[in-house]
Amino acid sequence: MNINIFKEASIGSLNLKNRIAMAPMTRARNEDGIPKDFNAEYYAQRASTGLIITEGTAISPTSKGVLHIPGLYTDEQVEGWKLVTDAVHQKGSKIFTQLWHVGRASHVTIQPDGQAPVSSSDIQAGETHAWGYDENGKEGFVINSKPRALATDEVKQVVQDFTIAAVNAVKAGFDGIELHGANGYLIEQFLNPFVNNRKDEYGGSIENRSRFLLEIIDSAIAAIGADKVAIRLTPYGGLYEMPYYDEIEATYEYLAKELSKRNIVYVHIMDQKSRGSFALPDDFMKRFRNWYDGVIILAGGMDREKSEKLINEGVIDIAAFGEAFISNPDLVERLENNWELTPPKRELHYGLTMEGYLDWDVYNK
Repeated sequence: MNINIFKEASIGSLNLKNRIAMAPMTRARNEDGIPKDFNAEYYAQRASTGLIITEGTAISPTSKGVLHIPGLYTDEQVEGWKLVTDAVHQKGSKIFTQLWHVGRASHVTIQPDGQAPVSSSDIQAGETHAWGYDENGKEGFVINSKPRALATDEVKQVVQDFTIAAVNAVKAGFDGIELHGANGYLIEQFLNPFVNNRKDEYGGSIENRSRFLLEIIDSAIAAIGADKVAIRLTPYGGLYEMPYYDEIEATYEYLAKELSKRNIVYVHIMDQKSRGSFALPDDFMKRFRNWYDGVIILAGGMDREKSEKLINEGVIDIAAFGEAFISNPDLVERLENNWELTPPKRELHYGLTMEGYLDWDVYNK
C-alpha cells in the first residue's frame, strides 16, 4: 500500500494533517530575543505543513551563537511565543520548538559580559564562524572564540537550563520540544571524542559521552512528559569542525536503543550533505530503523520522490524540508501539485528586516 504523504496521519503520538515537517532554521529576527506578531505571521504562512519545528531557541543567555535569536528563559519570551503557537494552531498544524545551546560555536561578543563560550572542553572551533560583532562593532560572521570547559556541576546546571526551557515551552503553548543534539553544537560536542576530552563521568566511553544527552532527555521527560520530548541528531555530521571518529555507528546505535526505551515523540535525523558537509552512508537510515523503535523524521536534500520512497519503504515516517520553506510558504501545495519552487536568497536568511522573511509569494496558478 502506498502511503500518501499529503493525507492526515496518526504517527506515534502525533496526529498530523500530513507527513511533511518544516525543519528548524535560524532567522535572527528578534533583536531583544522576544517573539513578535511578525514571527507569528511567518510561521502561520507556512502552517500547511503537518509539523513545524521552530528556529533554534536559546535556553539561557550563554547558549547563543547568533545575534537576535529568540529564547525561552524569560516570562516575556514565553508570552511572545504564545502569539506564534496560537497562530499555528489556528491553521491546524502542530508546532514544536527546538531548544538550543551552541556551546563552543559562539563568540565573546554574543556572550554576557564578553565571557568565553562553554563546551565539553577548551578545544576551539577556530575555522568556523558565529554571527556576532567584529573588532569594529560591525555585525557579521566572526571566528568562534576559544571556549572554556564546563565544570561537572555546571554540566548539571545546563541540564536544568534545558529543562526550564522545556517547561516554558509548554507554558507557551508548544505541542512539544526538540532538543538540538546536532550540527556540532553543545550536545554533539559531548558525543564526539575528539572534542570531548573530559576525565569525569561525561567523558571517555560511549556511555559517558552520551550521558549529557540522556540526562537532558530524562530531565525533560520528568518535567513535561515523554509525549512532548524529541531530539535532532546528525550522525556522520561534520559541521562546526566535528571530526569523523571510529565509534560513530556504535555511538548512534547506543543512543537509538536508549532513546527507544524512553518512548519519546520522534528522532529527527539530518543528512548534512545538503549543507556542504559529510553525507550519511547510503544504508545508514535502514540500520537506524533497526536500532530505533519509534518515529523517525529525516531532513536534508529531501524532495517529493525521495520522501515518498523512504516513507513507503518504512525507513522514515515524516519528511522534513528546510530552506525550501523560506521562499515557498506554500511548499506543501507546491510539492503536491509539482509546482515550481522559488529559489531562496541566502543573503536575506539573517537580519532584522522583513525582506526575505514575510514577503514571499504563494504560487500564482
